[in-house]
Amino acid sequence: MAKKRILSGMRPTGPLHLGNLHGALANWKSMQDDYECFFFIADWHALTSDYEATAPIQGYIMDIFMDWLSVGISPDKCTLFVQSHIKEHAELFLLLSMITPLPWLERNPTYKEQIAELKNKDLSTFGFLGYPVLQAADIIIYKANGVPVGIDQAPHLELTREIARRFNHFYGDVFPIPDTVLTETSKILGIDRRKMSKSYNNAIFLSDSPEDIRKRVGEMITDPQRARRRDPGDPAVCNVFSFHQLYSDKETVERIEPECREAEIGCVECKRLMAENLIQVLEPISEKRFYYEAHPDTVRAIVEDGDQRAKAVARQTMEEVREAVKI
Repeated sequence: MAKKRILSGMRPTGPLHLGNLHGALANWKSMQDDYECFFFIADWHALTSDYEATAPIQGYIMDIFMDWLSVGISPDKCTLFVQSHIKEHAELFLLLSMITPLPWLERNPTYKEQIAELKNKDLSTFGFLGYPVLQAADIIIYKANGVPVGIDQAPHLELTREIARRFNHFYGDVFPIPDTVLTETSKILGIDRRKMSKSYNNAIFLSDSPEDIRKRVGEMITDPQRARRRDPGDPAVCNVFSFHQLYSDKETVERIEPECREAEIGCVECKRLMAENLIQVLEPISEKRFYYEAHPDTVRAIVEDGDQRAKAVARQTMEEVREAVKI
């Protein structure tokens, strides 16, 4: 029985951080044995918000591929490629834009959220409004059976499903309707207790050195009610304790919780312990990353191979699309 095909991507807007690891990459790694996986760098999507500053994008693309490989995303099991290297995405995007009703895009929840969140950027562009159509093209051009998303992202995939249904209604059943593949994610906050994000400058990156990790952990906000060392703390509201639950062993977690409540351990000591445990967990990833940084030609060869495999699928799909549309 053939494996079902899934597809997902990331925008190259900066280096990857722990939020990306727990929110996506860990799930990708766990799925690569059971699915036919297509994972891509969505560099055209990066232009929807960063069109004025494109110089860093190429560097971010290589950084992200190195992070993927370092955490265990295997090019032998997955097709890894760059969106802009497959020009068929743009052709399908153009055709889908002809049939997508404008109100569908205007009611997109992500559109409104991003407008509110990125107030310092001018997002009143056709590209930003229409990015869900490009997203739909990215997914259905590979006839993906599913897209792995967290529960909070599930509504965003529905627009892709609607566009695919509308195309099939007009031109025949060319595309399977992709399912939402719900994945479990460990919610991890930034050092300031907001969502971990490059734009908030509150992230711990997969490429950070041990010194960088110690510095960032030292800046983490703990229990805001614990002003002095002798004050009892509440681990339930402490971000450092939530990191302990992810990166420290069970014995350490069970010891720290009562010690915090009884003020037997201070926040500085707690942070230092967690930082060392985090560094230890990330060490295998760091070692692999050092290898790929020293062998960029290996990374480029992996991407070129993935591009060719992706292009073969996209070209076949577009032949079917042109025949269906009669153009």
